[in-house]
Amino acid sequence: MDHDAYHHYHAVNLHAQTANASPVQLVLILLDGLLEELARTRAHIAARRYTEKAQSLDKCVDILNGLSSALDTDRGGEVVGNLARLYDYCSWRLYRAGSDLDPAMVDEVAGLLRTLRAGWQDVQAQDLRRTSTAGAAHV
Repeated sequence: MDHDAYHHYHAVNLHAQTANASPVQLVLILLDGLLEELARTRAHIAARRYTEKAQSLDKCVDILNGLSSALDTDRGGEVVGNLARLYDYCSWRLYRAGSDLDPAMVDEVAGLLRTLRAGWQDVQAQDLRRTSTAGAAHV
């Protein structure tokens, strides 16, 4: 497999996805990337590929930090505080997973993030319904 061609395709595809994405869609894209990287992290831990594990964990924590830094703490209220604590918890568990070489901790984080992703998908569906209802009212 030509890895350079794959990475180029992936970069172009990611750019196309994010170019006109709403904030909710961007969160979903980040969560999808994070879940993919968590799967790689788990595989690196299981295969005892320590250098790759460390690089993969760094990517995961970078994405979590990006999600956390995008939170609107001034207007988000309790929900934003809960998300910030969840992202911090996930980062801490991933740190422990890397130091303890425990793929179960990676699985725990992946499960939490899949649940969170489902919630964001619900928000996106509500936004789409609201948009289609508002568009129909203007016709």
